[in-house]
Amino acid sequence: MNLPLLLGFTQALALTMSVAFMTYVCLIVVPYLRHRRAAPGDPHRLEWHFFVPCRDEQAVIGATVRYLRGTFPHAHVWVIDDDSTDGTVAEVHALQGPRHGGDRLLHLVCRKLPNARTGKGAALNSAYRALKSWMGKHADTDRAIIIVVDADGRPAPNCLSTCAADHLFGDPQVGAVQVDVRMSNRGTPPPGGSYWGRKFGLAMVRMQDLEFRSAIAAIQMSRGKTGTIAMGGNGQFTRLSALDSITHALGPWRGALLEDFELGVHLLTAGWKTGFTMDTHVDQEALYSLRRFLAQRTRWGQGTMQCGRYVRRIFDSTHLSTLGAAEMLYYLAQPWMQLLGTLIYPIPFLLLGARAVTDFDAVWSWFTGGAWLLFLTYGAFGLLPFVIWGPIYRRRCEPGKGMLRSLAYGLAYAVYIYTFYITSWRAVTRLVRGQNGWSKTRRNEEGGGGVVSLDH
Repeated sequence: MNLPLLLGFTQALALTMSVAFMTYVCLIVVPYLRHRRAAPGDPHRLEWHFFVPCRDEQAVIGATVRYLRGTFPHAHVWVIDDDSTDGTVAEVHALQGPRHGGDRLLHLVCRKLPNARTGKGAALNSAYRALKSWMGKHADTDRAIIIVVDADGRPAPNCLSTCAADHLFGDPQVGAVQVDVRMSNRGTPPPGGSYWGRKFGLAMVRMQDLEFRSAIAAIQMSRGKTGTIAMGGNGQFTRLSALDSITHALGPWRGALLEDFELGVHLLTAGWKTGFTMDTHVDQEALYSLRRFLAQRTRWGQGTMQCGRYVRRIFDSTHLSTLGAAEMLYYLAQPWMQLLGTLIYPIPFLLLGARAVTDFDAVWSWFTGGAWLLFLTYGAFGLLPFVIWGPIYRRRCEPGKGMLRSLAYGLAYAVYIYTFYITSWRAVTRLVRGQNGWSKTRRNEEGGGGVVSLDH
């Protein structure tokens, strides 16, 4: 076995992938750091409808509805109950008032088995049909904006005026807008548990906040240049006429586990523009538990793999530029690239270890003769694209944090990101086994290890 040749080849391949990713990171950082706030619009020009899908959300739905009705008094709130077994429905009825008709801007859509519990997209389709029936045939669907919010979501008070801006829903060609997502429990340790357990929970929440507010936000800002801004599961604003234009037999949502990205694919390939703004946000609760986090990200990874069926649709669309189609195809390829990475990246170390067992002196001589520089470069390009987000997060989101802490955040984020290699393998395993059911992670305050709620 020619060790230098094999090591050189595998390192070159891994380094090429790392350099390509590092280049991509550098490109998306620039528009993110250059962002400046835009002027808001007049929210009264539009009609707003919050869709809140939930199942067994008695613990949070009351506070969420009160927040939405209190903060946005002119907006409609549609609670979609997915056959809850707790007091979710009773909680909403109490908020509606006398005989459930006191608050005319609060609506309840009830789904029952066997038609319930078939996924978030199906729940949203139920609310879509209810809204269409309520509005009637002659409604102005260009004015109506649908906002998807988690059962524990908290849209910022300025979100309607921000999304009504001229460059967002003030532009009639914009069919959907995604707002920035923040973790409401950042800096709050999990209740109970050991000292190190609380520290780990704090770190998990911080990494999720860093991911959404820096890396994902930067990706979305860069997509503004390619015209391919994607939708998220929380803080998703969509024009009703845009939903009408892509609806099928049951509604606009098609049933993929990543129903938000799937919706964006159909909107973009139908000719609608999409927008993203960091000038407002929605708060959601991050997960403390690694187990629940892995379950959530496995679902997201599997949903991305399912959306691979739209490759031809994206490639053939006349509404997407070549760069835009390439960006969307790159996103769809990411879980598969992660699978490939788990096979390629360890090869140099495995080969080196195998050779060291039989001829340690030769390996040591080769390593100290200059090969160590290759491994240093290899490691640097593998870590830098992730470590860099720590200082960036500090600059844009948490200026009160020290530089050393931001570097620690970056190193922790590098470890955090490598969990996606695990979830990609879990996702493809589920896909091969035909396990395409909708499994939702439990909230932090819920006990047990099952999956129940229609959350983010």
